[in-house]
Amino acid sequence: MSEYVAPVRDMQFVLKELAGLDQVAQLPGYEEATPDLIDAVLEEAARFAEEVLSPLNWPGDQEGARWHDKTVVMPAGFKDAYKLFADSGWTALANEPEWGGQGLPKVVAAAVGEMWKSANHSFSLCPLLTAGAIEALVLSGSDELKKIYVEKMVSGVWTGTMNLTEPNAGSDLAAVRTRAEPQDDGSYRIFGQKIFITYGEHDMAENIIHLVLARTPTAPEGVKGISLFVVPKLMVNDDGSLGAHNDAYCVSIEHKLGIHASPTAIMAFGDRSGAVGYLVGQENRGLEYMFIMMNAARFGVGLEGVAVCERAYQRARDYARDRIQCTDIGVRGGPKVPIIKHPDVRRMLMTMKSRAEATRALAYVVAAAHDAAVRHPDAEMRRHNQAFVDLMIPVVKGWSTESGVSIASIGVQVHGGMGYVEETGAAQHLRDAQISTIYEGTTGIQANDLIGRKMAREGGSTLKMVIGLMREVDARLAGQSGNDFAAIRRRFATAVDALAEAGDWLVATYSADVRAASAGAVPFLMLLGVVAGGWQMARAALIAQAKIDAGDNDPFYAAKIVTTRFYADHVLSQAAGLASSVTEGAEGVLALPEDMF
Repeated sequence: MSEYVAPVRDMQFVLKELAGLDQVAQLPGYEEATPDLIDAVLEEAARFAEEVLSPLNWPGDQEGARWHDKTVVMPAGFKDAYKLFADSGWTALANEPEWGGQGLPKVVAAAVGEMWKSANHSFSLCPLLTAGAIEALVLSGSDELKKIYVEKMVSGVWTGTMNLTEPNAGSDLAAVRTRAEPQDDGSYRIFGQKIFITYGEHDMAENIIHLVLARTPTAPEGVKGISLFVVPKLMVNDDGSLGAHNDAYCVSIEHKLGIHASPTAIMAFGDRSGAVGYLVGQENRGLEYMFIMMNAARFGVGLEGVAVCERAYQRARDYARDRIQCTDIGVRGGPKVPIIKHPDVRRMLMTMKSRAEATRALAYVVAAAHDAAVRHPDAEMRRHNQAFVDLMIPVVKGWSTESGVSIASIGVQVHGGMGYVEETGAAQHLRDAQISTIYEGTTGIQANDLIGRKMAREGGSTLKMVIGLMREVDARLAGQSGNDFAAIRRRFATAVDALAEAGDWLVATYSADVRAASAGAVPFLMLLGVVAGGWQMARAALIAQAKIDAGDNDPFYAAKIVTTRFYADHVLSQAAGLASSVTEGAEGVLALPEDMF
């Protein structure tokens, strides 16, 4: 079974050439993010991912996290790996120096995070949730809460969780019924149960800091009556030491299709006297604060889609190089050859490779825009970049994770029957990938957010801005010679036109017939993902050709052009069909009476 090898060369290319790392490094506070430093970070992260995390992935899946008497024991090696992870400073990479962080840009953290997720999906979920909890506390918590909790979480000594879902609520957070009763000392007592809590209990860190949604006695109904509370697993004494166990316990963990080494906890708060909690920010603004954490998590989950595309591709490619079967097609009586020589296997591998590169490019570009949205000295540029980030987060989350599932499935197909055998590792990628399309909001939820909050509410203005940028790339493609660029340009121009048509239809239809618009929401999200990925691949091909024209003979650049041509022919060519599903598919979705299903 092959181990993961971080695609550092492509990561460097995307960071520097597409995401504009040089411009990010000029933002206030990021001046030390020099190319040499970032290259060193990537190389060291690659070593950790390849040598420490990847070897734990398959055995961790086989052993799984184990629950007993309200405690969880992680698979062999995970606790030691986490300690080394935290001691090496990886938990602090993108956090502010004020809290012990290294202050590196989000776009660099995205590249490093992709490595963790490719190497060991289950392990990567623990720092992902902690990072979101840190961000929510830093932006919304009181100075006292930040002083008590943030530095310990940044250092990795404590980890964090996000507690939203309840057995009766699911994705409907208006139905949350966990209650918070105020106490004379300013704290609250929390009573309720939360489900699907990633790393809600484990033995890798000294303490676990739960961020919990609950209602106070005077809260109004619906989402406007939700508050956010910090509920530590172990109480924190005045001197910072750890005290008694809070009335917050893991009463079970789920038995899941995949990510077996990531404990998904059922958490009981207040089975005895009530779990002690502390209000974050203002009462009844909890959902607003939690969305800070949720949006960070949605981007991180989108990276899981990128990561599984890459990992499944690598495993399938290595197997195809080694697996000898059949003679080369069209050759009679010749020797048997590796299956990578067979045209259909090459088609599958190119699908995997091109989708991995396209999802990576889009995710990193969005991460760089986030850096500019937070740090750019010009307010209008901050607003401009934030609008782009807001539009694209559902796409990074939804399209990338759906890509991860389909690419992992193709990986099983490349292996043939051996892909269905656990020992090859191909099946684990498919099992692990499935959850990424679901948590932090299913693909349908992401799509509804995209067409409603991110498009209809603003009349599609940000989408039109993005389409304008795409047409600028189209104009540059028109100036290139050769069959590859002619094909790329033809497919890309058609795809952008299809996106513009579908976007205009959705914006015009949303207010008049929201059900018809919603019927096309997921096809539109996929359309935007496909075309935005093609936009970045087209930019990459143009840059690669410029390098070649300047005399650079690195085969990486020629391969980038070929991969972009494949993406244009086999992925961008889907755009017209997706657009048709958006604009003409609602009637078929809505016509059948419920009793006929």
